Amino acid sequence: MHAALTGRPVISATGLFTPPESITNEELVASFNTFVDCHNAANADAIAAGEAVALNHSSVEFIEKASGIKARHVMSKAAIIDPDTMCPRLPERGNDEISIMAEIGVAAAREALERAGRRPEDVDAVLCAASNMQRAYPAMAIEIQHALGIEGFGFDMNVACSSATFGIQTAADYIRAGNAGSVLVVSPEITSGHLNWRDRDSHFIFGDVATAVLVEDAAIAPAQHWDILGTRLKTVFSNNIRNNFGFLNRAAPETQGTADKLFVQEGRKVFKEVVPMVAQMIVDEAARLGIDPASLRRLWLHQANTGMNRLIAHRVLGHEASEDESPTVLDTYGNTSSAGSIIAFHKHNEELAAGDTGLICSFGAGYSAGTVFVRKVG
Repeated sequence: MHAALTGRPVISATGLFTPPESITNEELVASFNTFVDCHNAANADAIAAGEAVALNHSSVEFIEKASGIKARHVMSKAAIIDPDTMCPRLPERGNDEISIMAEIGVAAAREALERAGRRPEDVDAVLCAASNMQRAYPAMAIEIQHALGIEGFGFDMNVACSSATFGIQTAADYIRAGNAGSVLVVSPEITSGHLNWRDRDSHFIFGDVATAVLVEDAAIAPAQHWDILGTRLKTVFSNNIRNNFGFLNRAAPETQGTADKLFVQEGRKVFKEVVPMVAQMIVDEAARLGIDPASLRRLWLHQANTGMNRLIAHRVLGHEASEDESPTVLDTYGNTSSAGSIIAFHKHNEELAAGDTGLICSFGAGYSAGTVFVRKVG
Protein backbone atom coordinates (compact mmCIF):
# COMPACT_ATOMS: atom_id res chain seq x y z
CA MET A 1 0.00 0.00 0.00
CA HIS A 2 1.28 3.46 -0.90
CA ALA A 3 1.86 6.09 1.78
CA ALA A 4 0.25 9.54 1.95
CA LEU A 5 -2.43 8.93 -0.66
CA THR A 6 -4.96 11.67 -1.41
CA GLY A 7 -7.88 9.51 -2.51
CA ARG A 8 -8.10 11.55 -5.73
CA PRO A 9 -8.02 9.34 -8.86
CA VAL A 10 -6.29 10.28 -12.10
CA ILE A 11 -5.38 8.61 -15.37
CA SER A 12 -1.59 8.42 -15.42
CA ALA A 13 -1.11 6.72 -18.79
CA THR A 14 -2.61 4.46 -21.43
CA GLY A 15 -1.24 1.63 -23.55
CA LEU A 16 -2.25 0.08 -26.85
CA PHE A 17 -1.55 -3.18 -28.67
CA THR A 18 -2.55 -3.26 -32.34
CA PRO A 19 -2.41 -6.58 -34.26
CA PRO A 20 -0.10 -6.31 -37.27
CA GLU A 21 -2.66 -7.77 -39.70
CA SER A 22 -5.52 -5.72 -41.13
CA ILE A 23 -8.45 -6.56 -43.41
CA THR A 24 -9.71 -3.87 -45.79
CA ASN A 25 -13.33 -3.60 -46.83
CA GLU A 26 -12.33 -4.65 -50.33
CA GLU A 27 -10.76 -7.87 -49.03
CA LEU A 28 -13.68 -8.56 -46.74
CA VAL A 29 -16.29 -8.03 -49.47
CA ALA A 30 -14.42 -10.25 -51.94
CA SER A 31 -14.40 -13.09 -49.39
CA PHE A 32 -18.03 -12.60 -48.37
CA ASN A 33 -19.34 -12.41 -51.93
CA THR A 34 -17.45 -15.58 -52.89
CA PHE A 35 -19.12 -17.33 -49.98
CA VAL A 36 -22.53 -15.99 -51.08
CA ASP A 37 -22.04 -17.20 -54.64
CA CYS A 38 -21.02 -20.68 -53.47
CA HIS A 39 -23.92 -20.86 -51.01
CA ASN A 40 -26.49 -19.78 -53.61
CA ALA A 41 -25.12 -22.22 -56.21
CA ALA A 42 -25.15 -25.11 -53.74
CA ASN A 43 -28.74 -24.32 -52.75
CA ALA A 44 -30.02 -23.30 -56.20
CA ASP A 45 -32.82 -25.89 -56.33
CA ALA A 46 -34.11 -25.04 -52.85
CA ILE A 47 -33.97 -21.34 -53.65
CA ALA A 48 -35.88 -21.87 -56.91
CA ALA A 49 -38.51 -23.90 -55.06
CA GLY A 50 -38.94 -21.20 -52.43
CA GLU A 51 -37.59 -23.49 -49.71
CA ALA A 52 -34.53 -21.32 -49.11
CA VAL A 53 -33.67 -17.66 -49.50
CA ALA A 54 -30.82 -16.49 -51.69
CA LEU A 55 -28.11 -14.57 -49.89
CA ASN A 56 -27.22 -11.07 -51.11
CA HIS A 57 -23.80 -9.64 -51.86
CA SER A 58 -22.17 -7.11 -49.58
CA SER A 59 -20.31 -4.04 -50.91
CA VAL A 60 -17.70 -1.54 -49.84
CA GLU A 61 -20.22 1.26 -50.31
CA PHE A 62 -22.80 -0.45 -48.09
CA ILE A 63 -20.27 -1.04 -45.29
CA GLU A 64 -18.91 2.50 -45.26
CA LYS A 65 -22.36 4.07 -45.40
CA ALA A 66 -23.69 1.83 -42.62
CA SER A 67 -20.74 2.18 -40.26
CA GLY A 68 -17.89 4.42 -41.41
CA ILE A 69 -15.52 1.46 -41.15
CA LYS A 70 -12.86 1.03 -43.85
CA ALA A 71 -10.60 -1.61 -42.27
CA ARG A 72 -10.08 -3.59 -39.07
CA HIS A 73 -7.10 -5.22 -37.36
CA VAL A 74 -7.37 -8.94 -36.57
CA MET A 75 -5.33 -11.68 -34.95
CA SER A 76 -6.06 -14.29 -37.67
CA LYS A 77 -6.52 -12.72 -41.10
CA ALA A 78 -6.01 -15.67 -43.47
CA ALA A 79 -8.73 -17.82 -41.90
CA ILE A 80 -11.22 -14.96 -41.69
CA ILE A 81 -11.02 -14.05 -45.39
CA ASP A 82 -10.95 -17.71 -46.52
CA PRO A 83 -14.52 -18.26 -47.88
CA ASP A 84 -14.40 -21.86 -46.64
CA THR A 85 -13.58 -20.84 -43.06
CA MET A 86 -14.61 -17.23 -42.35
CA CYS A 87 -13.69 -17.18 -38.66
CA PRO A 88 -10.42 -16.87 -36.74
CA ARG A 89 -8.20 -19.92 -36.36
CA LEU A 90 -6.05 -19.41 -33.27
CA PRO A 91 -3.98 -22.45 -32.20
CA GLU A 92 -4.93 -23.72 -28.75
CA ARG A 93 -2.20 -23.11 -26.21
CA GLY A 94 -1.16 -25.40 -23.39
CA ASN A 95 -1.97 -24.55 -19.79
CA ASP A 96 1.72 -23.80 -19.22
CA GLU A 97 1.69 -21.13 -21.97
CA ILE A 98 0.33 -17.62 -21.69
CA SER A 99 -3.12 -17.32 -23.21
CA ILE A 100 -3.57 -15.09 -26.25
CA MET A 101 -5.85 -12.62 -24.45
CA ALA A 102 -3.38 -12.29 -21.60
CA GLU A 103 -0.51 -11.90 -24.06
CA ILE A 104 -2.00 -8.92 -25.87
CA GLY A 105 -3.28 -7.48 -22.59
CA VAL A 106 0.23 -7.63 -21.16
CA ALA A 107 1.61 -5.84 -24.24
CA ALA A 108 -0.82 -2.94 -23.77
CA ALA A 109 -0.21 -2.87 -20.02
CA ARG A 110 3.56 -2.72 -20.44
CA GLU A 111 3.22 0.35 -22.67
CA ALA A 112 1.00 2.09 -20.12
CA LEU A 113 3.48 1.34 -17.33
CA GLU A 114 6.40 2.55 -19.44
CA ARG A 115 4.63 5.79 -20.37
CA ALA A 116 3.95 6.48 -16.69
CA GLY A 117 7.45 5.54 -15.57
CA ARG A 118 5.95 2.85 -13.39
CA ARG A 119 7.23 -0.60 -12.45
CA PRO A 120 4.95 -3.64 -12.09
CA GLU A 121 5.66 -3.79 -8.37
CA ASP A 122 4.16 -0.29 -8.03
CA VAL A 123 0.72 -1.57 -9.12
CA ASP A 124 -1.80 -2.85 -6.59
CA ALA A 125 -4.49 -4.39 -8.78
CA VAL A 126 -5.36 -5.52 -12.31
CA LEU A 127 -8.89 -5.41 -13.71
CA CYS A 128 -9.45 -7.23 -16.99
CA ALA A 129 -12.49 -5.46 -18.45
CA ALA A 130 -13.58 -6.86 -21.81
CA SER A 131 -16.65 -8.03 -23.71
CA ASN A 132 -15.73 -11.71 -24.17
CA MET A 133 -13.32 -13.75 -22.05
CA GLN A 134 -11.69 -16.76 -23.66
CA ARG A 135 -12.33 -18.84 -20.54
CA ALA A 136 -14.27 -18.70 -17.30
CA TYR A 137 -11.33 -19.24 -14.94
CA PRO A 138 -8.60 -18.71 -13.85
CA ALA A 139 -9.45 -15.05 -14.37
CA MET A 140 -7.68 -13.38 -17.28
CA ALA A 141 -6.79 -10.51 -14.93
CA ILE A 142 -4.93 -12.87 -12.60
CA GLU A 143 -2.97 -14.31 -15.51
CA ILE A 144 -2.06 -10.79 -16.68
CA GLN A 145 -1.12 -9.88 -13.11
CA HIS A 146 1.11 -12.96 -12.89
CA ALA A 147 2.76 -12.33 -16.26
CA LEU A 148 3.59 -8.76 -15.28
CA GLY A 149 4.86 -9.72 -11.82
CA ILE A 150 2.31 -7.62 -9.92
CA GLU A 151 1.45 -8.31 -6.29
CA GLY A 152 -2.05 -7.61 -4.99
CA PHE A 153 -5.18 -8.83 -6.73
CA GLY A 154 -7.02 -9.00 -10.04
CA PHE A 155 -10.43 -9.94 -11.39
CA ASP A 156 -12.40 -9.98 -14.63
CA MET A 157 -15.43 -7.86 -15.43
CA ASN A 158 -17.71 -7.88 -18.45
CA VAL A 159 -20.16 -5.13 -19.34
CA ALA A 160 -19.80 -5.63 -23.10
CA CYS A 161 -18.76 -2.47 -24.94
CA SER A 162 -18.83 -0.43 -21.72
CA SER A 163 -16.38 -2.69 -19.88
CA ALA A 164 -13.41 -0.29 -19.97
CA THR A 165 -15.29 2.72 -18.57
CA PHE A 166 -16.93 0.52 -15.93
CA GLY A 167 -13.42 -0.68 -15.11
CA ILE A 168 -12.12 2.88 -14.85
CA GLN A 169 -14.87 3.83 -12.38
CA THR A 170 -14.18 0.67 -10.37
CA ALA A 171 -10.47 1.51 -10.27
CA ALA A 172 -11.23 5.12 -9.37
CA ASP A 173 -13.47 3.93 -6.53
CA TYR A 174 -10.59 1.83 -5.14
CA ILE A 175 -8.43 4.96 -5.21
CA ARG A 176 -11.13 7.09 -3.57
CA ALA A 177 -11.61 4.50 -0.83
CA GLY A 178 -7.88 4.18 -0.18
CA ASN A 179 -7.88 0.47 -1.05
CA ALA A 180 -5.31 0.92 -3.83
CA GLY A 181 -2.94 3.54 -5.12
CA SER A 182 -2.35 2.19 -8.63
CA VAL A 183 -4.74 0.06 -10.71
CA LEU A 184 -4.38 -1.27 -14.26
CA VAL A 185 -7.56 -1.59 -16.31
CA VAL A 186 -6.75 -3.89 -19.23
CA SER A 187 -9.15 -4.53 -22.13
CA PRO A 188 -7.99 -7.28 -24.53
CA GLU A 189 -10.70 -7.46 -27.18
CA ILE A 190 -10.51 -10.34 -29.66
CA THR A 191 -13.94 -9.49 -31.01
CA SER A 192 -13.32 -11.29 -34.30
CA GLY A 193 -14.06 -14.48 -32.39
CA HIS A 194 -17.66 -13.58 -31.54
CA LEU A 195 -18.58 -12.13 -34.94
CA ASN A 196 -20.64 -13.99 -37.54
CA TRP A 197 -18.50 -13.27 -40.59
CA ARG A 198 -21.25 -14.79 -42.82
CA ASP A 199 -23.92 -12.30 -41.77
CA ARG A 200 -24.22 -9.45 -44.31
CA ASP A 201 -25.57 -6.99 -41.72
CA SER A 202 -22.70 -7.42 -39.27
CA HIS A 203 -19.75 -9.17 -40.94
CA PHE A 204 -17.83 -5.90 -41.20
CA ILE A 205 -18.24 -4.55 -37.66
CA PHE A 206 -15.53 -5.83 -35.35
CA GLY A 207 -11.74 -5.81 -35.04
CA ASP A 208 -9.14 -6.98 -32.50
CA VAL A 209 -6.99 -4.87 -30.16
CA ALA A 210 -5.92 -4.48 -26.53
CA THR A 211 -5.80 -1.33 -24.40
CA ALA A 212 -4.67 -0.51 -20.89
CA VAL A 213 -5.46 2.43 -18.61
CA LEU A 214 -3.36 3.13 -15.50
CA VAL A 215 -5.57 4.74 -12.85
CA GLU A 216 -3.65 6.09 -9.86
CA ASP A 217 -3.80 8.33 -6.84
CA ALA A 218 -2.85 11.91 -7.71
CA ALA A 219 -0.11 11.82 -5.07
CA ILE A 220 1.96 9.30 -7.04
CA ALA A 221 0.94 10.20 -10.60
CA PRO A 222 3.44 11.64 -13.11
CA ALA A 223 3.43 15.42 -13.55
CA GLN A 224 1.37 15.16 -16.72
CA HIS A 225 -1.85 13.24 -16.13
CA TRP A 226 -5.62 13.50 -16.39
CA ASP A 227 -7.70 14.30 -13.32
CA ILE A 228 -10.85 12.16 -13.16
CA LEU A 229 -13.49 14.77 -12.42
CA GLY A 230 -16.38 12.35 -12.20
CA THR A 231 -17.71 9.04 -13.48
CA ARG A 232 -21.20 7.74 -14.04
CA LEU A 233 -22.51 4.31 -15.07
CA LYS A 234 -25.90 3.26 -16.38
CA THR A 235 -27.52 -0.02 -17.45
CA VAL A 236 -30.93 -0.74 -18.98
CA PHE A 237 -31.83 -4.31 -19.98
CA SER A 238 -32.29 -4.92 -23.70
CA ASN A 239 -32.19 -7.94 -26.02
CA ASN A 240 -31.31 -5.77 -29.01
CA ILE A 241 -27.62 -6.70 -28.72
CA ARG A 242 -27.03 -10.26 -27.59
CA ASN A 243 -24.60 -13.18 -27.62
CA ASN A 244 -25.91 -16.48 -26.17
CA PHE A 245 -22.62 -18.38 -26.19
CA GLY A 246 -21.67 -19.96 -22.87
CA PHE A 247 -20.72 -23.18 -21.14
CA LEU A 248 -24.37 -24.11 -20.55
CA ASN A 249 -24.77 -24.52 -24.31
CA ARG A 250 -23.13 -27.92 -23.84
CA ALA A 251 -26.39 -29.07 -22.23
CA ALA A 252 -28.17 -28.58 -25.56
CA PRO A 253 -25.83 -29.80 -28.32
CA GLU A 254 -28.45 -29.23 -31.02
CA THR A 255 -28.11 -25.46 -30.49
CA GLN A 256 -24.34 -25.35 -30.87
CA GLY A 257 -23.18 -23.34 -33.85
CA THR A 258 -26.48 -21.51 -34.34
CA ALA A 259 -26.38 -17.82 -35.18
CA ASP A 260 -27.40 -16.51 -31.77
CA LYS A 261 -24.28 -18.06 -30.22
CA LEU A 262 -22.43 -15.25 -31.97
CA PHE A 263 -22.99 -11.49 -31.97
CA VAL A 264 -26.50 -10.48 -33.05
CA GLN A 265 -28.19 -7.10 -32.91
CA GLU A 266 -31.21 -5.13 -34.02
CA GLY A 267 -29.15 -2.24 -35.34
CA ARG A 268 -31.93 0.26 -36.02
CA LYS A 269 -33.46 -0.25 -32.59
CA VAL A 270 -30.05 0.13 -30.94
CA PHE A 271 -29.44 3.37 -32.80
CA LYS A 272 -32.85 4.79 -31.90
CA GLU A 273 -32.71 3.86 -28.23
CA VAL A 274 -29.05 4.28 -27.30
CA VAL A 275 -28.34 7.71 -28.83
CA PRO A 276 -30.83 9.69 -26.69
CA MET A 277 -30.04 7.64 -23.57
CA VAL A 278 -26.29 8.27 -23.80
CA ALA A 279 -26.58 11.93 -24.81
CA GLN A 280 -28.89 12.68 -21.89
CA MET A 281 -26.65 10.77 -19.50
CA ILE A 282 -23.66 12.88 -20.55
CA VAL A 283 -25.56 16.16 -20.23
CA ASP A 284 -26.96 15.21 -16.81
CA GLU A 285 -23.58 14.14 -15.45
CA ALA A 286 -21.93 17.30 -16.79
CA ALA A 287 -24.57 19.37 -14.96
CA ARG A 288 -23.91 17.44 -11.74
CA LEU A 289 -20.21 18.21 -12.07
CA GLY A 290 -20.82 21.87 -12.93
CA ILE A 291 -19.43 21.47 -16.44
CA ASP A 292 -20.96 23.20 -19.45
CA PRO A 293 -21.21 20.41 -22.08
CA ALA A 294 -20.49 22.93 -24.84
CA SER A 295 -17.13 23.67 -23.17
CA LEU A 296 -15.84 20.12 -23.53
CA ARG A 297 -12.64 20.31 -25.54
CA ARG A 298 -12.83 16.74 -26.83
CA LEU A 299 -15.16 13.76 -26.81
CA TRP A 300 -13.57 10.31 -26.97
CA LEU A 301 -16.66 8.30 -27.79
CA HIS A 302 -17.25 4.58 -28.22
CA GLN A 303 -16.22 3.58 -31.73
CA ALA A 304 -19.22 1.61 -32.98
CA ASN A 305 -20.87 3.73 -35.65
CA THR A 306 -20.06 7.15 -37.05
CA GLY A 307 -23.73 8.11 -37.25
CA MET A 308 -24.31 7.41 -33.56
CA ASN A 309 -21.23 9.39 -32.55
CA ARG A 310 -22.20 12.32 -34.76
CA LEU A 311 -25.67 12.57 -33.21
CA ILE A 312 -24.48 12.11 -29.62
CA ALA A 313 -21.76 14.73 -30.05
CA HIS A 314 -24.23 17.17 -31.60
CA ARG A 315 -26.66 16.76 -28.70
CA VAL A 316 -23.87 17.28 -26.17
CA LEU A 317 -21.97 20.14 -27.79
CA GLY A 318 -24.95 21.86 -29.39
CA HIS A 319 -23.37 21.83 -32.84
CA GLU A 320 -21.94 19.46 -35.43
CA ALA A 321 -18.68 18.19 -33.95
CA SER A 322 -15.46 18.50 -35.92
CA GLU A 323 -12.95 15.66 -36.17
CA ASP A 324 -10.85 17.62 -33.67
CA GLU A 325 -13.71 17.73 -31.16
CA SER A 326 -14.78 14.10 -31.62
CA PRO A 327 -11.96 12.09 -33.22
CA THR A 328 -12.59 8.71 -34.77
CA VAL A 329 -10.48 5.58 -35.04
CA LEU A 330 -13.40 3.54 -36.31
CA ASP A 331 -12.28 3.84 -39.92
CA THR A 332 -9.05 1.89 -39.37
CA TYR A 333 -9.80 -0.19 -36.26
CA GLY A 334 -13.48 -1.02 -36.72
CA ASN A 335 -15.60 -1.56 -33.62
CA THR A 336 -13.27 -2.87 -30.91
CA SER A 337 -15.95 -3.06 -28.22
CA SER A 338 -14.81 -1.62 -24.87
CA ALA A 339 -11.41 -0.63 -26.23
CA GLY A 340 -12.71 1.84 -28.84
CA SER A 341 -13.04 4.97 -26.70
CA ILE A 342 -9.70 4.18 -25.06
CA ILE A 343 -7.95 3.91 -28.44
CA ALA A 344 -9.41 7.31 -29.40
CA PHE A 345 -8.19 8.78 -26.09
CA HIS A 346 -4.77 7.14 -26.41
CA LYS A 347 -4.18 8.44 -29.93
CA HIS A 348 -5.78 11.87 -29.59
CA ASN A 349 -4.90 13.58 -26.32
CA GLU A 350 -1.24 14.59 -26.42
CA GLU A 351 -1.78 17.97 -28.09
CA LEU A 352 -4.41 19.17 -25.62
CA ALA A 353 -3.38 21.88 -23.17
CA ALA A 354 -3.34 21.82 -19.39
CA GLY A 355 -6.81 22.68 -18.14
CA ASP A 356 -8.62 21.22 -21.16
CA THR A 357 -11.63 19.12 -20.17
CA GLY A 358 -12.86 16.10 -22.09
CA LEU A 359 -15.08 13.04 -21.90
CA ILE A 360 -14.38 9.34 -22.36
CA CYS A 361 -17.68 7.57 -23.04
CA SER A 362 -18.63 4.05 -24.03
CA PHE A 363 -21.97 2.36 -24.62
CA GLY A 364 -23.30 -0.95 -25.89
CA ALA A 365 -24.98 -4.22 -25.01
CA GLY A 366 -26.92 -4.39 -21.83
CA TYR A 367 -27.76 -1.65 -22.62
CA SER A 368 -24.80 -0.18 -20.75
CA ALA A 369 -23.08 3.20 -20.78
CA GLY A 370 -20.18 4.72 -18.89
CA THR A 371 -18.84 8.27 -18.72
CA VAL A 372 -15.46 9.47 -17.45
CA PHE A 373 -14.96 13.25 -17.35
CA VAL A 374 -11.28 14.21 -17.30
CA ARG A 375 -9.13 17.35 -17.17
CA LYS A 376 -5.53 17.56 -18.30
CA VAL A 377 -2.83 18.45 -15.76
CA GLY A 378 0.76 19.37 -16.53
